Order: sequence, then C-alpha cells, then structure tokens
Amino acid sequence: MFEYFPDNYPWSLATMWAINRGGSISEIDEACRPLRQVAAKNDKAAQEAWFENWKKLAERVEALGRGHEQAGENLSAGRKYLRASIYYFMAERMVSSHDPRKVRAYRQGLEMFKKGVQFRGEPIEWVEIPYQGKSLPALFTKPSIPGRAPCMIHFDGFDGLKESSYRGAAEEFRRRGIALLVVDHPGVGEALRLRNMPSGPDTEVPAGACVDYLETRPDVDSNRIGILALSLGGYYAPRAAAFEKRLKCCVAWGGVWDWGERISKRIQGLGGEPSLPDWADQLLWVLGKKTLEEAVATAQKFSLKEIADKITCPLLVIHGENDRQIPVEAAEKTVAAAINSPERKLKIFTLADGGAEHCQADNATMAVDCIADWVAKVLGGDSKGVAAE
Repeated sequence: MFEYFPDNYPWSLATMWAINRGGSISEIDEACRPLRQVAAKNDKAAQEAWFENWKKLAERVEALGRGHEQAGENLSAGRKYLRASIYYFMAERMVSSHDPRKVRAYRQGLEMFKKGVQFRGEPIEWVEIPYQGKSLPALFTKPSIPGRAPCMIHFDGFDGLKESSYRGAAEEFRRRGIALLVVDHPGVGEALRLRNMPSGPDTEVPAGACVDYLETRPDVDSNRIGILALSLGGYYAPRAAAFEKRLKCCVAWGGVWDWGERISKRIQGLGGEPSLPDWADQLLWVLGKKTLEEAVATAQKFSLKEIADKITCPLLVIHGENDRQIPVEAAEKTVAAAINSPERKLKIFTLADGGAEHCQADNATMAVDCIADWVAKVLGGDSKGVAAE
C-alpha cells in the first residue's frame, strides 16, 4: 500500500480511502504534506492539525465549485463539490465523537455530496427505509435498462459512510445491470451521527427492513436481492444472510469471524492495526455504550461461530493477504463454516495481485470488479457491460 505516512497506519489508510473515492492526488498532498512532521506523534495536536488541514482544503475546493456554479458551469461545479465532500469527510474522520466540529464537518460533506451528484446528473434517489418507528437514510441507484433489476443492499463497517460506499461501487454495479441500495444502517454515517442509532449484533433486522422497502419498488426484482458489506461488514452481511432468508446472496468484503475476540486482543495490544487513532472512542460511540467493559461485552456477540452454518444462499468472502487489521484465517473460517451455502467462494488478494490490504485499500478496484462480476453471475446481471450501453 502507498503509505503517505509510514509511521501512522490510520492516516495512511485514510489517505488511500480519499484517493480511491475520487480525490485529487495533488490536492491530497496539499492537505497531507504539512502533516508529515507530526504524523508519528499521533497526539491531540496532530489530530487537530489533521482536521484543520483537510477542512481548509475542503473549503478551498468548495469555493472553486461555487465559482463554477455562479458561472452556470454546473458539471464542473459538481466535480469540485464531490471532491470537497471527500475532504470534509476526511476532516471529520479523526475527530472525537464528542467534538461538535465532527458533526458540522460531516453535515458540510453531506451538503457537498448532494449538490455534487445533482449537478452531475448522477442517478441517485435519497430514500428513507422505515425502521422500528424511525427510518434509515439510504441512496438508491439503478441501471438505465428497463425492467425489474436485481439489487444489492450495501451495508458498511466500523467507520464507513454511505456516500463513500456509493462512490466506490455504484457505477460498476449499474454497468452490470444491478441496482444498489447503499444504507447508513445503525452504527454508521447519518444513522449514528445525526439520529443517534448505534449498532447491534442482530443485523438481520435492519437488513430485513431494507428488503421490505425494496419489495415495494416496481423497478426491483424482489426475488433477486442480496447483501454486501465491508470491513466489520464481514460480520454484518453473513449474520444478516443467515437469518433473513429473502436475501439471495451475500458478500463479505473482508472476513470477520469473531469480532469480540479481535477487540479483546486489541485492548491487550495484540489485535493488529486499528483503522482510527482513538478506536476505543469509536467503539463506545458505534455501540452506544458508556464504558469499555459494556462495549466489549456487546462486541462478544459479533461472532459467526454459531451462525455461519445457517447461511443458505451463495456466499463470497474476499480478503487481503496483507490485511493488518484482521488475519486471513477469519475469512477462511467463515467460508469453511458456511457448510449449507450452495455456492461459497473465498478470494484472497495477494501482494502480487494488488488489493492485499484491508478491504483492498491499496487498490479498491480489485475488490469492486471481483464482487460486481460475482453478483452479476449469481443474481443474473450483465458482466459483459451491455447494461451500460
């Protein structure tokens, strides 16, 4: 993986995230170059510098977008706004959940994303999924071909956002004739930040709500709905597929066999690299707990040990051989235990292939192509690309 910050894995991982989602390398360098001298310290001052540098870049690119908008150049404005959204999301990523600037930067990112896709004319619907008396915000996008399309529900992980998942995968699914419902489910994105909806182990419940919603859409084939999730989603998606039998396929973008065990090891300093500098703060926030003990107790329930054999749909698990957060054996155990899946596949991306890091952070196109092609074959999409013509 290109490690802009050799002494700071979370910062390098985040920088690759920005590149993979459409950021400009020169603009990213503008934000990151002054941070090199403080990256190794990774203290509060360093995190403050991270926030200020990325926010400054986001504001500058947003201003460029406004200039295009005022000139009536909406397509150019949209490109700038989409990049600004990436940079606002990057700014808020390293900020504590207790800092009000996190939500402010996040809201600015949401605004820039929405303006960007609207000005670019991208085929997105902002939808609300009814859920336990509330609703889950989601993005729905579909191919341009007529008829009822297969659809994948896209969940996230420990620190994801629906906007970044859309940017990473939607086009490739559309080109293969597959719709995508990208959801901020409990524990991520807007559901967590603006609606105070923490995560829990029973992911079949929000997944079932998403299927309920998709069954109301005349443009979706309700017999061809699957689920995809990345990172911690390596637990979320298989768990959902094990108990929500309307799901016709499952993709774990990263294997997670026993997350509670990984959390316990990380507390002991034995659990691999964290994705965020203050992952304990993130853990409490995501799970809605006040103490680390409570959070660990909940995390212990995030295990596929007694669940994987209940998966009865086709299953794809992909992993990187150089994943520094979750070992390859987690993916291997998931596939080995899914004995009732009629079609189970394990894909390990090697250093020679590219895509060997966590969730293919070093080359996300490797994962997206693999997943989209597999889903097209399983759900009946179009891996040749005719749907994009």
